[in-house]
Amino acid sequence: MIYTLTLNPALDYFLSFESFVEGDLNIPKETYKLPGGKGINVSKILKNYNTESICLGFIGGFTGTFIEESLKADDIKTKLFKVKEDTRINIKINNHGLESEIAGTSPTIEAKSVSELLEYLKKNLKKGDILSLSGSVPTSLPTSIYSDIIDSLAEGVQVILDTRGEPFEKALKKGVFLIKPNQDEINEFFKTNFSTTEELIHAGKKLQTLGAQNVLISLGAKGSIFITEDSVYIAGVPKGELISSNGSGDSMIGGFIYGLNNNFELEKCYKYGIASGSATAFSRGLAKFETTKNLLKEIEIRKYEIGGM
Repeated sequence: MIYTLTLNPALDYFLSFESFVEGDLNIPKETYKLPGGKGINVSKILKNYNTESICLGFIGGFTGTFIEESLKADDIKTKLFKVKEDTRINIKINNHGLESEIAGTSPTIEAKSVSELLEYLKKNLKKGDILSLSGSVPTSLPTSIYSDIIDSLAEGVQVILDTRGEPFEKALKKGVFLIKPNQDEINEFFKTNFSTTEELIHAGKKLQTLGAQNVLISLGAKGSIFITEDSVYIAGVPKGELISSNGSGDSMIGGFIYGLNNNFELEKCYKYGIASGSATAFSRGLAKFETTKNLLKEIEIRKYEIGGM
């Protein structure tokens, strides 16, 4: 079974403007609301790909109810743990193509809710299951939360980690199947400024020595780098019109997990990840499977050889 965890979900409120003027009354041309959060996006992608997952997370108040009901309406299985305060609201503004975001304040996550989550993971996850740990950590939780979660898991659960900062560093030390940092996150972690392909590959190799079995480095429009235990792969992105980058990284993880769940070779999982992330970037909303499949033929992956490595 595939599980996705969103510690810090949100109700995402999208507003589109022809022209947003600060300090004035602005009326959007379009608005809509969606359940937000990186793990939630992964589960939604998998549902679009006719693949079952169980979406885990903390929710509270009327915004939490909206998230839960929206996921149920999409026929996505959930195990959501209740907190007393309202789930946050994120405001996402598109001002004639320029995207901005206002992140809401996270609710307090009580110790009781955390204990319920850890007990659920310990009781239900088993060898061969996949767990995606995605997104930021609410300030009420310790930065060791992802590390604590990994400690609670049965041996053989494949953990995919997509976060940053101290939660990332502490969880990495426990050993994970896959991490997906972008270039900024790599530089933030190593407190330097890697820019060349070789520098980024060396950084990825270093992350492997720190606990990652596989490293997928996303480079936006420049493509990506995928480092396995014995190979390094490089790929660009297929051609298409960028509509919104929102959710493309989560879609990349969703596509990779789709391949993993179907026992594809890692290189093919990588290809599905690229196609999935690109399909979302070229779509209004998250990628549909047909769009992803159509992009596969446009993706060229090449093995990268570095002298002395």
